[in-house]
Amino acid sequence: MDRRRRIPRTDTVLADPRLVAAAVRLGRHRVKDAVAAAAALARAGRLDPGDLADAALAALPPAATGLRAVINATGVLVHTNLGRAPLSPAALDAVRLAGRTVDIELDLVDGRRAPRARTAVDALAAAVGGAVGAHVVNNNAAALTLVAAALAGGREILVSRGELVEIGDGFRLPALLAAAGARLREVGTTNRTHLADYAEAVGPDTALILKVHPSNFRLTGFVAEAPVAALATLGPPVVHDIGSGLLVPEPLLPDEPDARTSLRAGAALVTASGDKLLGGPQCGLLLGDPELVGALRRHPLARALRIDKLTAAALEATLTGPEPPVTAALRADLAGLRRRAEAVARAAGGAPAVVDSTATVGGGGAPGVDLPSVALALPAAAAAGLRTGTPAVLGRVAGGRLLLDLRTVDPADDAALAARLAAR
Repeated sequence: MDRRRRIPRTDTVLADPRLVAAAVRLGRHRVKDAVAAAAALARAGRLDPGDLADAALAALPPAATGLRAVINATGVLVHTNLGRAPLSPAALDAVRLAGRTVDIELDLVDGRRAPRARTAVDALAAAVGGAVGAHVVNNNAAALTLVAAALAGGREILVSRGELVEIGDGFRLPALLAAAGARLREVGTTNRTHLADYAEAVGPDTALILKVHPSNFRLTGFVAEAPVAALATLGPPVVHDIGSGLLVPEPLLPDEPDARTSLRAGAALVTASGDKLLGGPQCGLLLGDPELVGALRRHPLARALRIDKLTAAALEATLTGPEPPVTAALRADLAGLRRRAEAVARAAGGAPAVVDSTATVGGGGAPGVDLPSVALALPAAAAAGLRTGTPAVLGRVAGGRLLLDLRTVDPADDAALAARLAAR
């Protein structure tokens, strides 16, 4: 009999309980297309007609998105190309809840409209402590844009020449602030900017003094900068862009600026990213003088830069819930990492060697800080296969070897990593 006559009807295949469940999860059209593709293989003689349902199921993605899960074994805690900070289980639960209809702008007690994302904003202010105003926008560049537009439109912002940074994807701070309607007045030199340089530049047209943490580079040697506490004595409000999102001091990163310390030193406003060392979703944090924060919140541009309910939920859960993955990775002890690496190597058949490694914060945080770590070493040629498999495993090639750094691998992924290595 012609095998093509044995090919079942599409609706018959779609009735398979596994494909019915997949249609609920992924959509009927996607599942139907997978069945049609499998039927085409069967007509071409490349698939047994009895295997249509299995083939269609195997071809379907795990979720209704083109994104793929990646095990981050690069040794970079906050990897921009991998979406920066992975969310905690508590934050993921909050996002699932927020995907439903929620009281994002409603007071359920009196039935009236309420401030948007108020619980997340309150949690942010509480995490820093003190009488602090707080507002959240969609990223740190948006935070700086809002500050420039609301507080310095048509006026001058003083900034050190050594802090005119370029941020991700080629965006430059001077262009960003100019686009918001502010004029930049550069002070000092690339390597040395003194308090007197700012003092001489302050005038009636000075709207604010901007201090920018270099984030992803360091100036060393013959250098000087004016601290926030000194700048705060000059009169204009000081806005400190701390970048990486630490809210309070982190003992493991003593040179990384944090919001609490900066505000106590006299900064009127602090801006930061939420998806770096804070370990939350992408957003821009604005903290500081309640009156200034109120002016930012009321500015027309604030509407265009606001966060959605998913971000608000994830941010609140990050602030109030258990330790996020980035913090856990940063604080992981070396002995524990070695035990995990040895266990993964054993489960993978003992082929990978366990070696010392060095991890970094990444995402523009703590430049030059090395974190001692432990990795699995494989031939460099293994990189492509691990990167393109399921789940994808991304490491780094150094010294002719592929290193899979355990500091950035979620312990929950150890078994999956071992299985991928064993299947090589």
